[in-house]
Amino acid sequence: MDKFRMIFQFFQSNQESFMNGICGIMALASTQMYSAFDFNCPCLPHYNLAYGLGILLVPPFILFLLGFVLNNNISMLAEEWRRPQGQRRKDLSVLRYMFCSMAQRAMIAPAVWVSVTLLDGKCITCAFCTSVPVETLGNASHPGLSQGEIQRVLARIPCKEIYNGQQLIANEVAIRYLRCISQALGWCFVLLMTTLAFLVRSLRPCFSQAAFLKSRYWSHYIDMERKLFDETCAEHARSFAKVCIQQFFEGMSTDLVAARCHLPRKAPPDAGEAAEKLLGITDQGTMNMALKSWHRCKPPLNLHPPALPTGNGWAGEGQPPTHPSAPQKETAAYYSWV
Repeated sequence: MDKFRMIFQFFQSNQESFMNGICGIMALASTQMYSAFDFNCPCLPHYNLAYGLGILLVPPFILFLLGFVLNNNISMLAEEWRRPQGQRRKDLSVLRYMFCSMAQRAMIAPAVWVSVTLLDGKCITCAFCTSVPVETLGNASHPGLSQGEIQRVLARIPCKEIYNGQQLIANEVAIRYLRCISQALGWCFVLLMTTLAFLVRSLRPCFSQAAFLKSRYWSHYIDMERKLFDETCAEHARSFAKVCIQQFFEGMSTDLVAARCHLPRKAPPDAGEAAEKLLGITDQGTMNMALKSWHRCKPPLNLHPPALPTGNGWAGEGQPPTHPSAPQKETAAYYSWV
C-alpha cells in the first residue's frame, strides 16, 4: 500500500505527472478493451473492409478525443485562445506548446490500440481477405466459379465454420499470409512511433532549448495562475457566505429580542476575519464586475512599479538601465524631556 500511495502522490505532484498517469491508465485500458472485445467479421464482400478498418481506426479516434477531454489543460487552452487581448498579450508559442503537449499525451492510447490491433492481425485479415493472391497461394483456375463467386468465397476466410473454399485456397494459408503482413505493419508502426518519440525528445533541446524552456515555464504559470485564482475565488465565496449567514442570524436575533423570546447570542470570533477576506467586495454586482475584468483585461506580467513621467516624457526612456545608487546613511536625533 505504501508503494501505491507513493505512486499516487507522484501523479498528484504536478499537472504533467498527473496527465502522464492518466495516459498510462488509458493505454492499459485500451489493451484490456481490445482483449475483451468480441471480434466478429461479417464475412461479406462489401462489409469486410469497412468493418476491419473501422475497428482499426474508429476506437483510436475516440481514445484520442477522450485523451483531450480528460486533460484539464484543454479548457485552459481554449480560454487563453478566446480571451480578449486586454492588458496581457497572447503568446502563440505558449499556446502551441500546450497544444502539442496535450496532443502527444493523447496519442499514447490510440498508438497502443493500433499496435495491438495490427500485431493481432484480425482486422487486416477481415478487411483484406478478398485481396489474397489466389494465383500465388491457391488454385486460380478452379472451374465453375465466376469472379463474383470467388470474392464471396474469399470473404469467408475469417469465418472458419462457414468457409467452403478449400479447393480454391486453404483457409490456414490465407490467414497466415494476411497475419504475417499485419504483424509486419504492426512492428513497422511501433518502430516508427518509437523513432519519432526519440527524435522529438532528443533533437528538440538541441535547436530550441531556450524557447522550449520559456514556453514550458509560462504554460506552468498559466496553470498555477488559474488554480490560485480559483482558490482565491473559493475563499472569497466562503467568506462572503459566512458573513452573509452571520448577518442573517444577527438580524433574526434582533427580531427575537424585540419579541422578547430569548437573548441574542455572541458573534463568533472569526466573523471579523471573514469580513477582512472580502477585500471590500461585498455585493454581487461588484464581484461579477471583478470576474469580468479578470477575463477581459488580465493584469500584465510585470511586477515592477511603473516608471514616473518627467518633463520630457517617461523617465529613463531611450536610456540604458542604470544600477540603483547605494543607500545613503541617515542620522536620527532623539530628544528627551527628562
